[in-house]
Amino acid sequence: MSSTLSQPAAFDAVKFKTTTRAQWQAAADAWHRWGPFLGQWLGPATETMFDLADVRAGCRVLDVAAGAGEQSIAAARRVGPGGLVLATDIAPALLAHAQADARAAGLSNIDTRELDGEALEQLPAGSFDVCISRVGLIYFPDQQRALAGMRRALKPGGRIAAIVYSTPPRNAFFSIPVKLIRERAQLPPPLPGQPGPFSLGADGALQAALSQAGLHDIVVKAVDSPVRLASAAECVRFERESFGALHQMMASRSEPERARLWVDIEAELKQFETAGAFVGPCEMLVGVGTVRATH
Repeated sequence: MSSTLSQPAAFDAVKFKTTTRAQWQAAADAWHRWGPFLGQWLGPATETMFDLADVRAGCRVLDVAAGAGEQSIAAARRVGPGGLVLATDIAPALLAHAQADARAAGLSNIDTRELDGEALEQLPAGSFDVCISRVGLIYFPDQQRALAGMRRALKPGGRIAAIVYSTPPRNAFFSIPVKLIRERAQLPPPLPGQPGPFSLGADGALQAALSQAGLHDIVVKAVDSPVRLASAAECVRFERESFGALHQMMASRSEPERARLWVDIEAELKQFETAGAFVGPCEMLVGVGTVRATH
């Protein structure tokens, strides 16, 4: 019996998705409130993604795991009235914010659709020029299925572009909480292929995933993306309100244990406070690959 208990439980993709959707439904308002900060924090990586994927006037863009759509709106401004952005996500509460913000910004070239990123075959084949996914691909249980769906949705010569975290040491603002929770909750290391924040961060991993999906002319670029906030406490508030991955890891702990963990996480993150500000180390990878044109 003890040997059986020592084995890590098999990863349940269906349960993971159900939990993820419920968490994002609950966190949608908070995530939307953090929209201006997300734009500042991830702005450089997002612009790099747009540039590498050649998002320009007239493009039709598919945004997978679009969240509350901050980057969808930025893409819509780039493609202009002659283009279109379809923002998709598993959580309709997030998309409601994206649609409302698009209306408030006077943008009529954004549509939203509740859609699992691993069920993109529901979209017409060959109907987009570019597919983007900002910090979404890493959380798909079957990343290759998601990439295959993206590829199918693109025209020949279309481009898939994804933003992911690089390695844990270069993302201490996130990897420190992950490490503390994993130790305290006595969680086993993630299984190979299991979704998570650093699932495509290892050297060459993102390029290999895009190559396996049949893409070519692959470019991966690292973008320094420091998390700049007022304090470690503010960073903890951001993660506590917005990072479903951390809540999933804490699920087996009692409420007092979870509260103590957040206190300890804040204490660890204080090392990044200097001169009355918090600067958390973060590095994003932007990967872009092209669907081979048919001749």
